[in-house]
Amino acid sequence: MKKLIYVALTGAMATSLVACKPQNKEKPIYNISIIGDYSNFEALEAEFERFKDIRDDVVLTYEPVSDYRNKLATMLEGDEKPNIFFSYSWMASDEKYNSVFSHMEDLSDQALNMNLDCIRPGLINRKDNKVLMAPIFSKTDGVLVNKNLFEKEGLQVPTTWSGLLEVCAAFREKGYENPMMGYSKNPSGNLMYNLAYPIFVAELAKDPEAIDRANNPDKVAGDPVAGEYMRSALNVVDQLIKQNCINIENCDKIEDNYNKVLLRFFDGDVPMMICGADTPSGTKKRESVSAAYQANPFSYSFYPIPVTEQGGYFIDSPSVQFSVNKDCDNLDVTNEFMRFLLSDTELNNMSSIKRLVTPTKNLFFDSIYAPFANVPIERTFSPDMLGVKDIISAQIRIASYKVGKGELTIDEAIAAYGTLK
Repeated sequence: MKKLIYVALTGAMATSLVACKPQNKEKPIYNISIIGDYSNFEALEAEFERFKDIRDDVVLTYEPVSDYRNKLATMLEGDEKPNIFFSYSWMASDEKYNSVFSHMEDLSDQALNMNLDCIRPGLINRKDNKVLMAPIFSKTDGVLVNKNLFEKEGLQVPTTWSGLLEVCAAFREKGYENPMMGYSKNPSGNLMYNLAYPIFVAELAKDPEAIDRANNPDKVAGDPVAGEYMRSALNVVDQLIKQNCINIENCDKIEDNYNKVLLRFFDGDVPMMICGADTPSGTKKRESVSAAYQANPFSYSFYPIPVTEQGGYFIDSPSVQFSVNKDCDNLDVTNEFMRFLLSDTELNNMSSIKRLVTPTKNLFFDSIYAPFANVPIERTFSPDMLGVKDIISAQIRIASYKVGKGELTIDEAIAAYGTLK
């Protein structure tokens, strides 16, 4: 009997020791998915690696989505909901994106502790007093300047309208056929728009009623005032072409407003290439594929176009924005990643890799965009803050294109505001 009791007690003790022994549980893994319309996003993937130093239990993935605009709403309602998704300011004025906005986390909620102060205030879009989209990159319009050509010919990069005309004349006298170039084959992303849009926005900003008129031309049918705000912008386009600063026939030979524009600029014989900031983002990669640039590299930067005697404008607009899906899995970890991303260090790092304009207040950190840091606040405008809608962009795009191509006179374009197609 004593032996039986001993065996029983020994077995019980062994069982107790096994039960008390710490078990090797696997560390939980949190998956965060980001979707957007970039075909590749090396800059974001670099941030994934940096975030691993903070949270090695998080797996971040980026998925490009074809036909993103039409698929986004459906994906947010589906079974595999993304944690973060690309969002754009123009979505706010399109009713078909109402359901998209209903999924967005309010990033201004103090409980989330997001550092929105690192972003330039004019880039932060509010809807119903909530910040639903965080700018990751920003954009503007300007001109890529071959600084070596200016130095070689003893000329200064112009800062005034009269200086721009004089510099173009000087380059022509020295044998440069195209002092200024850009893409001009069709209305999408054409150089005339890059010239005209900043001026148009600046004109609208002078008059509180102007934005409403320009946004709603149907309300002022037969009233020429809305179109009149385009006159200064269209005059600039017209004069630069008529004074041979821009040769439209030669510009038409450039086959697209990104790759071909950059390769043409890297040929090294174009002093100034007019474009939007999305184009300079491709400069790093195109340097290596341009035989001309590899043979004769040169220094360049992106400058405001001096369209007035006071200088140029900085039209400060968000490019890509991120929104957090408040209905996603692992929401707390998702917000932690957004807190990590929304800082001067990380946003500047992403902008440097992608070579787009940083949304932070430090424009000097990238020499290519540093000239825009010198534009005074009174010449800096945010279309989002002003309430500029898509119709304004569309009408000045078509008007400037048709005037530049000689298809309409300035007066005809002004009279047709609101109906231009």
